[in-house]
Amino acid sequence: MKVLMINGSPRANGNTSVALAEMEKVFHINGIETEIFQIGNRDIRGCMACGYCFKNGKCAIDDVINQELAQKFEECDGLVVGSPVFYASANGSLISLLDRLFYSTSFNKTMKVGASVAVARRGGCTATFDQLNKYFTISGMPVASGQYWNSVHGRKVGEAVGDEEGLQGMRTLAENMSFLIKSIALGREKYGIPEKEKWIMTNFVR
Repeated sequence: MKVLMINGSPRANGNTSVALAEMEKVFHINGIETEIFQIGNRDIRGCMACGYCFKNGKCAIDDVINQELAQKFEECDGLVVGSPVFYASANGSLISLLDRLFYSTSFNKTMKVGASVAVARRGGCTATFDQLNKYFTISGMPVASGQYWNSVHGRKVGEAVGDEEGLQGMRTLAENMSFLIKSIALGREKYGIPEKEKWIMTNFVR
């Protein structure tokens, strides 16, 4: 079993890393492999709405999404997305990546477990948390919860180590996510994955 962890911070060793590392310890205790993928410092273009992925099964922009991340996402059992808070929302590079990653990949994401983590000096964590969770809920992915909204606080690099409640929340989140991943694996063996109806698509304007 494996969890892919995407770090959307431009700082490879910043406070978002502190939060994800706290989760990683718990995953390893539970026998779950992890990989942290740092993307916040990369040049990621946004979706061009060109429709290329519908015909070709991959994004028209041949960058890290096609070359590495799409396959890692398909192979993982759970996805953690962590982001610093920028103007009460996630890092723009991360959102560009998630838009393209989720939209251009056609594999079935049902029952992969998702979790989001927001890191801020003070405010905007819950807005960022809600923003990131929408990628999971539109994809049939169960969302793991912790003991509070998944957030850690700190301003200076590494300052998040002092947020004891926030880090406890990360550990609880990782424990719950581990349980969900293992439970779904057992359920998959016995019951399989829920069958989907053919998508009924309606428009508000006709």
